[in-house]
Formats: sequence, structure tokens, C-alpha cells
Amino acid sequence: MRKTKRIKSLKKSRFGYFFIAPYFIVFLIFGLYPIIYSFYTSFSKWDGFSPPVFIGLDNYQRLFTNLEFYHSILNTLIIWIVSIVPELIIALLLALILNERFVKGKHVFRAVFYFPNIVTAITIGVLVNLMFDWQTGSINKLLMALHITDHPINWFGHSFLAQIIISAVMCWQWFGVNMLIFTAGLQSIPRTLYEAAEVDGANRFQITMNITLPLLKPVILFTVITSIIGGMQIFEVPLVAGNASGDSTQTMMVYLYNTAFTRFQYGYASSISYGMFIIILIFSIISLLVSRSRKKNTQSV
Repeated sequence: MRKTKRIKSLKKSRFGYFFIAPYFIVFLIFGLYPIIYSFYTSFSKWDGFSPPVFIGLDNYQRLFTNLEFYHSILNTLIIWIVSIVPELIIALLLALILNERFVKGKHVFRAVFYFPNIVTAITIGVLVNLMFDWQTGSINKLLMALHITDHPINWFGHSFLAQIIISAVMCWQWFGVNMLIFTAGLQSIPRTLYEAAEVDGANRFQITMNITLPLLKPVILFTVITSIIGGMQIFEVPLVAGNASGDSTQTMMVYLYNTAFTRFQYGYASSISYGMFIIILIFSIISLLVSRSRKKNTQSV
């Protein structure tokens, strides 16, 4: 009887594989296979039409000696740094304010601040391109109507202005997401700690610096790492909005896109993708090591 029950239970347990099989099939076809195949094509010359021709490490040699690739890295870092610093500061300040008990309408404000992330990046890029167009853009018309400037400004004609605009748009799009992440971290801190600090006579600034921020460090580290991963893959807004600015807004992802789908150099584009993977991995490891070293220093003190 026990053997028959075990056999029946084994037969029933096998039905679970049918439920999880679709996920693994889709992952193998659309996830793992493209990764493996792109790794193979990174060692070959392929235009997308003729069969790939194996050329060894030529693509990687070209990648690490190409100044355009390093310029795209620099553009990505500038746009990311200029956008991420105010983005995290604004998100943290708003999360701290909306976490207070006396603030009314918290859910409304959180929904409003999160709304930019709902809009697709392509749509935002098109709107920004139309707003900052130097001939028919609404920004130039507004500045000229207010007599701030006599002539229209070619915003995307200046590399620094173009990068600032893209950074501001990225900050506006993503600060709401980080605000919600910080809010979730703040709500996980026990209220008893704040009450005990208030009983001891601590003010708001002391509570924030000595209780809130230290306990929020894991959440801050999470947002920094995810921001690094996302910031190194900036694509839609620079591609659409910064199209007229030339190389100043050509990020690594835009460079990969132009190489693959404009120049039809799919083998070299595959090597760019793995170069990006290494760069993102290095920055993520650096952020982890810095956070761990600071944690050890605080514990030793």
C-alpha cells in the first residue's frame, strides 16, 4: 500500500513540471540562446545576411582601441552622474517628507511623482525633442515671448546643453521610482526607535542622521546599484531626443544600436554588448566594495 501511494504521489508531482515548463522553454529560446549566440557572433564578422565568419578576437581588439567607444562611455557617465545625484537626493527628501505623519494626501503625491515613469521613454524623447527644437520648440518661443532671449537657442547643437537636458529628463522620469523604494525602506523602520529618540530629547535632524539614514543604508545601496545598471543602459531618450546633437548624446546603448542596425556590423555590436557587461559588472563590484568598507569602518568605530 505504501509503495502504491508513493508511486501515485510521484506521478502527481510530475504534473508540476508541465506548469513550469513554459517559463523555461521561453527562457531557453528568447533568453539563453540569444546570449550564447551573441557571444559566438562577437568572435565573428556578420552583417545579418551572409553566414557569420569567425575572426577570433578582432572585434574585441577593435573595441578596446576605438575612440568612439570610449567617447560613448564618457557620454554615458556624464549623463548618468548629472542625473543620478539630484535624482537620489530629491527622491530621498520627498520620501522623508511624505513619511511624516502630519503630511496629508500622501498617496496622491506619491502617485503624481510616480506618474512620469508610466509614460514610455520613447514618448518622453519625442516630447523633449519637440519642446527643445530650435526652430519650432515651445521652450524657445516661451523664452522669446518673455524677452529672455532675442534669438532661438540651438539646445542640441551644444554638447553640454544636450547632455544636461537628457540628464534632467532622466532625473524627472525616475525619481518617483526611487522615492517609492525609499518610502518602503522608511516604513520598515520601527516607530519605537523614533519614539525612544524623541523621549531622549533628539530633534528631527539628529533622528534623521543617527537613526533613519544608517538603517536606510541597504536601501540606498540597492538604489545605487540598480541606478548603475540602468544608467549604463540609457537608450531611448538619448536616441530620440538627442538625435540632432550628434556624438554628444551617443551613449553606449545608442552606439551599440547604431553599430548593429545602422551599420549592420552585428559581430562588432555583440562585442560591444559584452564590453558593456564588463563595465557594468566593474561599477557594481566597486559600489559593493565601497559600501562594505564603510560598513566595516562604522562597526569598528
